[in-house]
Amino acid sequence: MDNKRLIVFIVFSLSVLLLWQKWRIARAPAPQPEKVAEAPSPQPKMAEKTGGPADIGAEPNSGQTIVVKTDVMQADISTMGGDLRGLDLLKYHDSRDPDKPYSFFRNEGGRVYMAQSGLIGNGLPTHKTLFTVQSLQYELKPGEDALKVRLEGPENAAYRVEKVYTFHRNSYVIDVSYEIKNLGSAAIQPYAYFQLLRDGNPPEGDTRFAKTYTGVAVYTDKSKFVKEEFSDIAKGKADYPQSDDNGWIAMIQHYFVSAWLPAGHVKREYYTKQLGDLYSAGTVLPVGGIQPGKEGGLSVALYAGPQEQNLLSKLAPGLDLVVDYGWLTVIAKPLFWVLSLFYKWVQNWGGAIVLLTVCIKLLFFPLSAASYKSMAKMRALNPKLQMLKEQYGEDKQRMNQAMMELYKTEKVNPLGGCLPILVQIPVFIALYTVLLTTVELRNAPFMLWIKDLSLPDPYYVLPLIMGITMLLQTKMNPAPPDPIQAKVMQIMPVAMSIFFFFFPAGLVLYWLVNNILSISQQWYITRMIGKETAALNAKR
Repeated sequence: MDNKRLIVFIVFSLSVLLLWQKWRIARAPAPQPEKVAEAPSPQPKMAEKTGGPADIGAEPNSGQTIVVKTDVMQADISTMGGDLRGLDLLKYHDSRDPDKPYSFFRNEGGRVYMAQSGLIGNGLPTHKTLFTVQSLQYELKPGEDALKVRLEGPENAAYRVEKVYTFHRNSYVIDVSYEIKNLGSAAIQPYAYFQLLRDGNPPEGDTRFAKTYTGVAVYTDKSKFVKEEFSDIAKGKADYPQSDDNGWIAMIQHYFVSAWLPAGHVKREYYTKQLGDLYSAGTVLPVGGIQPGKEGGLSVALYAGPQEQNLLSKLAPGLDLVVDYGWLTVIAKPLFWVLSLFYKWVQNWGGAIVLLTVCIKLLFFPLSAASYKSMAKMRALNPKLQMLKEQYGEDKQRMNQAMMELYKTEKVNPLGGCLPILVQIPVFIALYTVLLTTVELRNAPFMLWIKDLSLPDPYYVLPLIMGITMLLQTKMNPAPPDPIQAKVMQIMPVAMSIFFFFFPAGLVLYWLVNNILSISQQWYITRMIGKETAALNAKR
């Protein structure tokens, strides 16, 4: 029994320690960028013959700001380059201030996150070109499904260029297009680049509980989903495919993602770069040949919004993989599917977590029953084990031999409850990842004081109740003969309650419901084993 408790305690402690270390890493203050700078225009191999865009100098914030509002977002577009420099997601509030919308893209307060694009060719406008626009205020009106914002490039005798943003109702997809008219006497073959520029810091307020991935991801049919850490970009590593005729490139952070999604099978290049404290990731595509007097162009979709798996899977192949569950994906994905199914029934994510917990408990009922039966039998043997301890005193070898004989006689396996507990640990870790990663839980209320299941309980009620249930479980288990182990088991409920003060309320809710069900199951099995033991002793 001592060995069993020791194994379970070690595994459980290691799991808690790992979660605690991740929380400490996430809480550590990240270095702030010293200055805001523009990313350089790409110089792709496929466009080398064009010489790339002219490196014209312009101050990053020298343009005017165009404000565009739809039903789900408010965008700030700069006339300098037509950059998308601000993006507020109106259906999501700031984790620190519920009265403010979540600022996804920004270029202020030491934080940089924006979408840029431009053309590659002699004199063609880049993200450093000053555009003009007819209005600085746009809003999607009732009854309209789309809103276009048209920016005009500088006058040029060789061509006319317009950059067009198209916003859609109830959508986080923004179409970014270039319309080019060749006014010259020779054909042109321009290229277009679309890039995301970001600092290397994790998002504020959303990674306080564990270390979540912040970085670049590239997907193609051949290489599938490939991550590129900011640290790898700084070292000049390139493990992602640099060219293909399909795929997308994205910046990922906790709960949200931005991705350029070129359509069709068109040859394209992918690139990542570091510029001081900033990182850029983008793609280069050919616009195609444009004859004199003719028009041509290119349009690429930009997704900038929440990591909703059902939505992402419909936009592009593999885009739902940005919701990365790691090595436990095979367990986590079915858990999320069941969780989503329950939510459709009860329309409450907290209720869905409760139902999912019940299902998991039913699934592992045979294993849990075996563990509790083993513990109940060991509890029934405690008086005899205590007698052996008194009989053999300090003779550990003879006492162990006598204990093994007793286990054999009573047909009890002292390690019988270890395997059921160990099997359930990957499920718990997978569910932890689901609850931590799922954006649907962000801002999702449960009941009463729980207004956001992705944040800790503001009044620590759930962790305290969970600690009480753990204390009850400890009292129901047979006391360890070793006094040190007994003290450790008494301290564990208090320590776990403190740990769970910092965990998402959704995870604490799962653990609390699981503990309540475990206590009920353990009480029933212990009572049943007690009756069987009493009946057997009466026959003897």
